Amino acid sequence: MTATTVDSASPVALTEGDRLAVDGLAFNVRVSPRRKRFALTVELDAEVTLHAPQGRAAADAADFVRAHRSWVVAKQALREKTRPLNPPKRFVEGEAFRYLGRTYRLAVDADRPDDGMVRLVAGRLVLSDVQAMDPSQGRSALVGWYCRVGRQWAEGRIQPWAARMGVAEPMVDVSDLGGRWGSYLPPATAGGVGRMRLGWPLFQLPMHLVDYVIAHELAHVSVPGHGADFWRLLGRALPEYDERRAELDELGRRMWMGGIA
Repeated sequence: MTATTVDSASPVALTEGDRLAVDGLAFNVRVSPRRKRFALTVELDAEVTLHAPQGRAAADAADFVRAHRSWVVAKQALREKTRPLNPPKRFVEGEAFRYLGRTYRLAVDADRPDDGMVRLVAGRLVLSDVQAMDPSQGRSALVGWYCRVGRQWAEGRIQPWAARMGVAEPMVDVSDLGGRWGSYLPPATAGGVGRMRLGWPLFQLPMHLVDYVIAHELAHVSVPGHGADFWRLLGRALPEYDERRAELDELGRRMWMGGIA
């Protein structure tokens, strides 16, 4: 369904799904009867959403947009600068995949049993030809490999970092977190064990950046949120955390996130 583009001078009320053009900028319109005033959000893909109260005219919205144009332009520029550049992959001989900062080429083996298990053999990630021919199977097999080896690697890093930070060791799980690098879930009951969740794409990054995410999530064992106490604790264990966070933001947006070409 194509969105209707509304004239910015129109006295007609905006409706859900409209697209409003104002002085060279385009906005997706969301309308809510519960909203009392206009608001703007710039999405990760640099698209802008105008949130409007029900019954408000396009001309009123345009006035609001013009008053906040400099904010929108600056925010869009920032989104463009940090827009994910995650390349899709093909499951063909020689395709490059990264693990802990190193590049490994894909090998398609017609003789390998189709047991769903990708293996790293002689510096090559080996996929069966059945998996290579079925993109969904190939993706599932490779993601499963990252989850398996990533968890094994991370479990060996938790104890030294937890000891350095003086926090309890959580359980570790590696899975698809929808684009997040990691999260921490506190224990469900007093005396229980928390759970650190790490996203499988994390393990494409160099070791020092994986360590940064592990240390970051371990700080949440002691301090929820990202207030001054959190950064103070992280800084004691990892004084260069700010540089690593910036490197993660830049390099992380170039990692494979599961897209298939």
